[in-house]
Amino acid sequence: MDLLTVRWFLAVADLGHVTNAASELRISQPGLSRAVARLEAELGYPLLDRAGRGVALSPYGRVFAEHARRLVAAEDAVHRALAQAADPEHGEVSLGFLHTQGPSFVPDLIRRYRDHHPGVAFRLSQDRSERVTAMVLDGRADLAINSPRPDDPALTWHPLVTERLQLAVPAAHRLAGRRRASVRDVLDEPFVALREGAHLRTLAEELFATAGGTPRIAFEGEETSTVRGLVTAGLGVAIVPPPRPGEEFSGLRHLALTEPAATRTIGLVWSTARTRPPVVEGFRRFVLEHGGEGQLTDSSVTWVQ
Repeated sequence: MDLLTVRWFLAVADLGHVTNAASELRISQPGLSRAVARLEAELGYPLLDRAGRGVALSPYGRVFAEHARRLVAAEDAVHRALAQAADPEHGEVSLGFLHTQGPSFVPDLIRRYRDHHPGVAFRLSQDRSERVTAMVLDGRADLAINSPRPDDPALTWHPLVTERLQLAVPAAHRLAGRRRASVRDVLDEPFVALREGAHLRTLAEELFATAGGTPRIAFEGEETSTVRGLVTAGLGVAIVPPPRPGEEFSGLRHLALTEPAATRTIGLVWSTARTRPPVVEGFRRFVLEHGGEGQLTDSSVTWVQ
């Protein structure tokens, strides 16, 4: 059913006159009459009755007009929704990210963006690396802040910051007075780790292997906040990302790791095959240009240009 013809029919119904409706619609009166006649033929019912010099809705016309108004309203709603989706200053960005980026990195990024784009909303999802990558692949997330670089050719990854990993020890630990330490210094100590499959867990195991050992896992946590809490309680040591500016951890010391490989690079991920609405593209460009700003307060973090 041609919705333009439906709109013409409703104009005739509202005005009660074909000639007046044609004038308002700026089409010819014969053309409008033929369009309404085609609509009636398609439906199989007469929609208009003559009423003096004008027309009135037939019983069938009254039923059809009720539903026709809903059709037109639905079409209008579609156009409004599409227009909003095309507006870079409104709409929603779905962003997936690692648990370790939740305390400050992602909130700071969104705050800085919304300072200039207050109409943009965000739908956030936190998870481990492989699950965040899957969100982008299947469309549950428009973008993701993740590590390591995904190996799927359907995804693009742009590095943002490179972090120097650190050794977290309790405040009363024998190494707590140092500024730097090596993995070899803690080879035989209980180790608090993220759950198996987390990228930080993999990095820690690789660092231990290079040092000639295997981490003696005492406890596992889902998030680095839990890992740090267990270290503070004296239950072991851990390899963690550096604290963000302003983060303080009572009862805990962070030591720079001397191993050159004790780093991880955080990057932005997006699908190369999926269309990005302007609101998503605007945030993507902002992250690429400014994603590392505010992360350079110490030598533990480097902004990747």
